[in-house]
Amino acid sequence: MTEASVLFLRACLALLAMPIYLLSFLGIWEPFCRKIFFPYFLEKFSAVHERKTKKQKQELFRNLPDFTSPSGELKLLEIGTGCGANFQFYPPGCKVTCTDINPNFQRGLSRSMNKNQHVHYERFLVAAGEDLHQVPSGSVDAVICTLVLCSVHSVNGTLKEVLRVLRP
Repeated sequence: MTEASVLFLRACLALLAMPIYLLSFLGIWEPFCRKIFFPYFLEKFSAVHERKTKKQKQELFRNLPDFTSPSGELKLLEIGTGCGANFQFYPPGCKVTCTDINPNFQRGLSRSMNKNQHVHYERFLVAAGEDLHQVPSGSVDAVICTLVLCSVHSVNGTLKEVLRVLRP
């Protein structure tokens, strides 16, 4: 590629990114991204992803009932729930506590709960995987975290919290 072509492509990219630079300069980009764009994008992406991975997820989650506690209840903790894309794969009657660092997923999560009424929604916690202090030790039967460990600050810290909250 010639130097002129590279300069032209860089100018085009800068022009395309100009609205983002402007919103960032005005202090609007991060709130817009966290509250509107990212939840909307993730919900749409999840729908496509779920169609492509449905059989694999059904197989992955099929043994969740094996983790039912002696009392007959199955309590799940989902780290990084997002829009609740995994709910359709959970067994009927299980109780789910949802966590995410972004509280703006509530709208998509509500839609998912309405579609998946076989799941009993317990609560939504704004929490990172590394800090689940709001969840009592030994209080859940299984922990689900799909497409999450790649974006936590500390995988080891998250896994330590998973071990802490799991029922012995």
